[in-house]
Amino acid sequence: MPKPKEEWPEKGELVVCTVRELKTFGVFVSLEEYGGKEGFIHISEVSTGWVKHLRDYVREGQKIVCKVLAVDERRGHIDLSLKAVKEGLKRERIKAWKNEKKARKWLSLAAIPESELQEIETKLVDAYGSLYDAFQQIYKTGKRALTELGIEEALADKIHKIALANVKPPSVHITGYVELKCPLPNGVEIIKNALMEAKKVAKDGFECSYVGAPRYRIRITAPDYKKAESILNEAANAAIEILKRNEGYGRFYRNLP
Repeated sequence: MPKPKEEWPEKGELVVCTVRELKTFGVFVSLEEYGGKEGFIHISEVSTGWVKHLRDYVREGQKIVCKVLAVDERRGHIDLSLKAVKEGLKRERIKAWKNEKKARKWLSLAAIPESELQEIETKLVDAYGSLYDAFQQIYKTGKRALTELGIEEALADKIHKIALANVKPPSVHITGYVELKCPLPNGVEIIKNALMEAKKVAKDGFECSYVGAPRYRIRITAPDYKKAESILNEAANAAIEILKRNEGYGRFYRNLP
């Protein structure tokens, strides 16, 4: 979460940094979320093994994630460790930082006066944990997520429209298979109609591809796995029902045997 420039990170916090300068004894970085405050990574905190050349591990301009070891506000000194952050945490932290930058850009599209911008951002972060999460919530529940925080109607409407235009809701993808056979002379057309019916039932988020006679792959995109499974089953059953009504045969496989 972005912090005001006058604030300092806490010991143990994971921070996003930009590598500024490499010295023989360590690396100087700037902390992206703390107004560019300077931090230092001693060479012993760069990697778990022996470090001969720092450039084998970091380079100027690179974005890295470090753990805060110590903060001395009086001296303006921040000690950091690169080796203390596992790869999975690095990826998650960078992703969260990028999302927050993205959300800040979205908020700027509302053309809020500078004097009010910080106050509104603080309200959103306090209420929803991060600016990005705030936009996710606005997308889901509408401008009520803003007016309940005391943000006036016209501005709430503007921010809501920005959320609708920019936020991509989370989604999951699942795959299943249908086996469709029809002995009638127009069997190919009946199978085609059956798959069209499956698409109609599934609505958006439906993809179908040919695997090999007589099997077809159905891919469903939905907000969550429970919803995706339900849609997949409904779509497959709709296709199979068309075949049954036309002297055909249909079977659904969650995974191919």
